[in-house]
Amino acid sequence: MRFVMAITAVLIASGTLDSMLNRASAADPYRWCAQYGGRSGATNCYFVTLGQCRAAISGLGGFCRPNPFYTGSPATHRRSQRYR
Repeated sequence: MRFVMAITAVLIASGTLDSMLNRASAADPYRWCAQYGGRSGATNCYFVTLGQCRAAISGLGGFCRPNPFYTGSPATHRRSQRYR
């Protein structure tokens, strides 16, 4: 019985680890981060364009910086050629 429980625990742990690694390796499409209130303030890294980031900090203070976890360009939705 202990052996079965140990094998079950290993399988659950490996499945959890695999899902965590897959999530961590997914592309981060957000190129810009807003840093509010200086270096110790809040950070929001959900901006595709610099303009979006600047609009978010407008009137609040802070600055925009490149997202250190940015891994690629965002997926774009393209229309089919036959509908153009």
